[in-house]
Amino acid sequence: MSHPSDSALAELTLALAANAERYDRSASFPQDNFDLLHRHGLLALTVPTALGGGGADLVTARRVIGAVGKGDPATALILVMQYLQHARLQANTQWPEHLRQRVARDAVQHGALINALRVEPELGTPARGGLPGTVARRSAAGWRISGQKIYSTGSHGLTWMLVWGSTDESDPRVGGFLVHRDTPGITIVDDWDHLGMRATCSHEVRFDDVQIPLDHAVALSPASAPTTDLDPQSLLWMAVLLPAVYDGIAQAARDWLAGFLNRRAPSNLGAPLASLPRFQEVVGRIDTLLFANRSLLDSAAAGFIDPLHAGQIKHLVSANAIGAVELAIEAAGNPGLSRRNPLERHYRDVLCSRIHTPQDDVIFAQAGRATLAQATP
Repeated sequence: MSHPSDSALAELTLALAANAERYDRSASFPQDNFDLLHRHGLLALTVPTALGGGGADLVTARRVIGAVGKGDPATALILVMQYLQHARLQANTQWPEHLRQRVARDAVQHGALINALRVEPELGTPARGGLPGTVARRSAAGWRISGQKIYSTGSHGLTWMLVWGSTDESDPRVGGFLVHRDTPGITIVDDWDHLGMRATCSHEVRFDDVQIPLDHAVALSPASAPTTDLDPQSLLWMAVLLPAVYDGIAQAARDWLAGFLNRRAPSNLGAPLASLPRFQEVVGRIDTLLFANRSLLDSAAAGFIDPLHAGQIKHLVSANAIGAVELAIEAAGNPGLSRRNPLERHYRDVLCSRIHTPQDDVIFAQAGRATLAQATP
């Protein structure tokens, strides 16, 4: 599988952007977009070449996510989850080999999507600790899973759901249970009705006595001594690919503003707004924020930034993206907030960057502790 050229990615951005408003308004799963990505071989981009995938590194994955995010960020966010799962899957010996290969070949042949479902109504995000309320009980045939997950990105489009839960054993184990979408007992509750990123279909998914084979408990560890899901490389991939979605939004906002300023020529000015120094300065400010993002993301993807700084990368790129779109809104005035124009959608979408794990308080506290620990009394 060849990796896409810059021109191919630019065409992909345009094709996805043509669907973005429709999916934003309907909030339905962007199936057309994923059919297109599958035809281009991009749903298996991070599956190893030995299994028919693209075998892409982080540099290539970041290029693709940036282009997809610039066209339709909801599609890009679902794709990020696909890339994160497949990038490290074949090295994860906690999974049986036959399941690793099945999930990978399913992505290559059928464009099958996978995501981890972790957040719960009562618990919130597991990143802040606590045991899941989703419980797996041993049965004669394997495990029976009951519980509910919220913010399940990609829900209607997923073939595989990696459900975070705990066993009902006297010493509970916690981890991932691999569930196929066709398994009886799964209900998707269409409750995702957000300000932005509306087509991610991050709905609630309920599991009612869902039966899976014994070896589909793919990554369990004792609740008393849980193992982390994310090694340093996984953290780095997440810190690059997630904010790359939102940087793509900011790029789209910059491009729209530049076109608007070149087209808009008020009669009292007799020239386009782009000829005025104050608008030139605003676009320069936006471009400087995007230059900082590009430098950070490219450096991190190429391995020049220690994974210890993963959270800071996520914060900086996201904050710069939000700042860039806010500058574009301010410069455009009323047209920037009109639903006739894409800028208001870009603004709604880019604000969602703040809610992803890790959140700012965690990022800053970790960075502060590390600095204070290194300081000489």
